[in-house]
Amino acid sequence: MVTAHPDDVDFAASATIASWTAQGIQVSYCVCTAGDAGGFDDTPRGEMAAVRQAEQQAAAAAVGVEDVRFLGYPDGRVVESLELRRDITRVIRTLRPDRVVTHSPEIDWRRIAVAHPDHRAVGAAAMAAVYPDARNPFAHPELGRDGLDAWTVRELWLVGSPAERINHAVDVTDTFDRKAAALAAHRSQTAHLPELIEELRAVMAEASAALLPEAGGSGEARLAETFQVVDTA
Repeated sequence: MVTAHPDDVDFAASATIASWTAQGIQVSYCVCTAGDAGGFDDTPRGEMAAVRQAEQQAAAAAVGVEDVRFLGYPDGRVVESLELRRDITRVIRTLRPDRVVTHSPEIDWRRIAVAHPDHRAVGAAAMAAVYPDARNPFAHPELGRDGLDAWTVRELWLVGSPAERINHAVDVTDTFDRKAAALAAHRSQTAHLPELIEELRAVMAEASAALLPEAGGSGEARLAETFQVVDTA
């Protein structure tokens, strides 16, 4: 999972990730910033990065993820640079994943909050890292000199895509409570939002009704997280 900020993964996909780790799938997080421009209280700015990194570690543990890596780019000032592409490529070649989940580089004009400039920059850089950088042995030659051989990612899953791009939904009804626990760990971001969990539940129920029609007639409200899945093999 390649995200811009601590908490991005938990808003977008943590219930899905909880379902994967429950199946024994190994998941790692690559967070490009430390979230130093976040927060809604009087925490000193100099302490915010450490606070948010600790929160992300706790949130990851709530959904069964142990490996969390921070790249240290400045929050709010991320651009799709060759350096960012190289650093994400380094993580991909190190971990050699079958699937990468990241932000869509597009704008969903219905939900401008998910189209943060950092999200779009990280999404574009991660897409370039997946194709062509990670699989091209001649890209970023310094990585080859470090012994990191080329690697082909088979699937790219995007979060925050425009509605017309969404082509996959995951039923996460059984892991929603773990998503709620992960979000609660981000106290600096969510403690002031008492209605957050119920609002998310309503949005995810609406997504399930639209994209998981097999659950529509069961009489039971189901919850879904949605993605744009791209075959990159």
